[in-house]
Amino acid sequence: MRYALPEHKKQVFETVMPIRWGDMDAMGHVNNTVYFRYLETARIDWFTSLGVAPDPKGQGPVIVNAFCNFHRQLEYPGDIRVTVYASDPARTTFETWVTIERLDQPGEVYASGGATTIWVDFPRQKAVDLPGWLRDLVTLVDR
Repeated sequence: MRYALPEHKKQVFETVMPIRWGDMDAMGHVNNTVYFRYLETARIDWFTSLGVAPDPKGQGPVIVNAFCNFHRQLEYPGDIRVTVYASDPARTTFETWVTIERLDQPGEVYASGGATTIWVDFPRQKAVDLPGWLRDLVTLVDR
């Protein structure tokens, strides 16, 4: 299935990971809950690449909602490309969008999803303004 990414999204990260034998369920395809693990891994890898390591004494991202649309079944063996896009920075939040493709089927999106991310001061347990560097990173400039 060809998937059209929503307009006004900026690609911010891409990673490749294997489909593991243990990712499959009794029906012989990747279990639907594992797709959320793929999305989570890509988000964490992206934030880590930005120098934002989880720090309960500091500030960082929290996911306030997440979704995944399943377009085709993923099956073992294989490798997937997970591409992360960002958009719509607000005062304390921004949106992420993700596509999952098999490396051996480029352009065929097997799943697409996303999440709303809020920036939080963890000790205060309160939303705070997005850091300027992050706002700049997720802002699409060629609208």
